[in-house]
Amino acid sequence: MKNNIMYSKIKKSTLLLAVMFLVVSCDGYLDEQPTTLIDADYIYTTEDGLKSGVVSLYKFERDRYDRSTEDYMGAVLMQSRSDLTFSRSGYTGLMGRYERGISPVDYGSNLASTLFWKHFYNMTNKATDIINAAEVVEGVDTATKNQIIAEAKFFRAHSYFFLYRMYNNIFVTTKSVTVENAFDVVETSSTKEEIFSLINSDLQFAVDNLQWNVSFGRISKGTAKHVKAKVAMWQGDWAEAKKQALDVIEDPMSPHSLVATTADVFKGDKNNSEQLYVIQTDNELLGGGDVTMMNANFVTQYFQIPGIVEDLEQGGRGFSRVIPNNYLLNLLAEDPNDTRDDNTYFRLNYFYNDVNNLPAGKNVGDVIDIYKPISAANPDGDQYQRYFQRLHPSCVKFNEEDDDATSYRNRTSALVYRLAETYLIAAEAIMRSSGDPLPYINAVRTRANAAPVTTISEQIILDERARELSFEGQRWFTLKRMGQEVINRQITTYAGAGDFYPANLGSKDPRTNWQDHFINWPIFQEDLDLLGPNYPQNLGY
Repeated sequence: MKNNIMYSKIKKSTLLLAVMFLVVSCDGYLDEQPTTLIDADYIYTTEDGLKSGVVSLYKFERDRYDRSTEDYMGAVLMQSRSDLTFSRSGYTGLMGRYERGISPVDYGSNLASTLFWKHFYNMTNKATDIINAAEVVEGVDTATKNQIIAEAKFFRAHSYFFLYRMYNNIFVTTKSVTVENAFDVVETSSTKEEIFSLINSDLQFAVDNLQWNVSFGRISKGTAKHVKAKVAMWQGDWAEAKKQALDVIEDPMSPHSLVATTADVFKGDKNNSEQLYVIQTDNELLGGGDVTMMNANFVTQYFQIPGIVEDLEQGGRGFSRVIPNNYLLNLLAEDPNDTRDDNTYFRLNYFYNDVNNLPAGKNVGDVIDIYKPISAANPDGDQYQRYFQRLHPSCVKFNEEDDDATSYRNRTSALVYRLAETYLIAAEAIMRSSGDPLPYINAVRTRANAAPVTTISEQIILDERARELSFEGQRWFTLKRMGQEVINRQITTYAGAGDFYPANLGSKDPRTNWQDHFINWPIFQEDLDLLGPNYPQNLGY
């Protein structure tokens, strides 16, 4: 009982601390100004206070990308736990290989609790407080009130949706934490019907009350429709998924369109026509984001090779924890004209650039080829280790071209949702319902200079999502949505597989470590204890 009281106090106080530093003007949520002595009455009974609460939701969502533990795992963990990568080291590696986070009491499940369970429940609690306060506040015009509620409901739906996809056995509520209910114990998880009913209701309110054209970094009608399409896919409601996705793509009022080339997608601040939600980082804004290690987790340590120093063109400074596997690399290589492995999404080759330290016979600009993958013809284990650390292919989606090349930390705006995924949702939903899906999948392929496909299937969709969206935190959820058979096949066949890895990984092989029940994460035991003696743990744990 004492633990429940403390948990409730923590949930309530966190919002108050957040908004102490964030007040939004009437003109836009990013017009943040410092203030002092903000109390609960101000937050929940005034227009500016409620807007401050909304700003805190954006801030807490941003925290998942720039204020996590274990080298910013909140931003990279879901990329490492998939069929597209090999996770080399650290807790990212241990959890990506199913050596941690596979019991309710190990450090991995505790870390996931901090990064996801507690994080998103804090988000839902804050959003609910804002919604309930805004619905009864006086002196605020209807349009402003609905804007506040719409953004808060979006974040509540977004958070519950993430929790459901990760944990399955979750609970949802529309009640604020109060003195009267602080001692309540949840006892039972919500049904699937209850979960999706609340998520869809919240998203529909957001769709109805948000605008198409908003400032970058702010949730829009297009963002809400995109997420509503994703939710419909999880429900198997292909017609609804098709409708919402096509609205974002084809509605005359929609400002969204695919950018011209793959090189443009992740260029600069990423505030372009393709982006549906980008977490902003700006030194000029109070609370405008902190440094992140997303890029460093994915980029090789090429700079340890004599004759090469860190440069932004080749990915900046990395420590190579999450590596594209052979399955993903082969998909990218299927079409030699596909630009996604042409230093836009992925870099495959590195070149000498240190004129003062060149090996004999080498020139600036020469491709480095001294390290090769381990094989029967090249069994040197030391060479294998150095290859991993120094010259493996890298994801460079999160490289910031004007940052400090010598630092593991950079300031980069983080993609959450973008239109290319909307096109692939449309293609799959149409394939599973009615109509011609080919124009939508081929729009993504044509932008990448890849040849159009002439047929479509679940596997073709799965492969195209890998080429386009890998390392963006979507893959685990896509595999899980497609079902146990699909995730089992993809993980046990491809995770960690390829010429770049030794034949026998032992305990480091995710293909053999995988078990069916890992499709759901375990609820950390301390969280489970807070929920009451009857609350169900996920099966298998």
